[in-house]
Amino acid sequence: MCSTGPASLPKLSDALSAVLEEELGKGPVAHGRPDQTWTLARIKTLMGRRFHKTMTLSGISQMLRRHGWSHQVPARRATEGDDAAVAGWVKETWPSAEQLRRRSMPTSSSRTRPASR
Repeated sequence: MCSTGPASLPKLSDALSAVLEEELGKGPVAHGRPDQTWTLARIKTLMGRRFHKTMTLSGISQMLRRHGWSHQVPARRATEGDDAAVAGWVKETWPSAEQLRRRSMPTSSSRTRPASR
């Protein structure tokens, strides 16, 4: 039997995704971490312990982006020199704004309006 490609990565069901969102919302400190940053390695460990599932770091990154999380990097370098320990993932919330509708009106390209004569 011939293999046609790599095995597909395990995906989380909607129910497990909701549980993961809840666990990530509690924060890393609630899961025994010393600081308030989620890293891909920490999320991978959490998924392994909680769901007994494993994913690649790039797979976790893609999944987080699909669920509205973004990677945050500090503006200044960390004093410890370990940027990976400081950078983390946070849930983005964007306000929803409706675009204003432009009314279609007849316009004139002349400098003087015909009605102003």
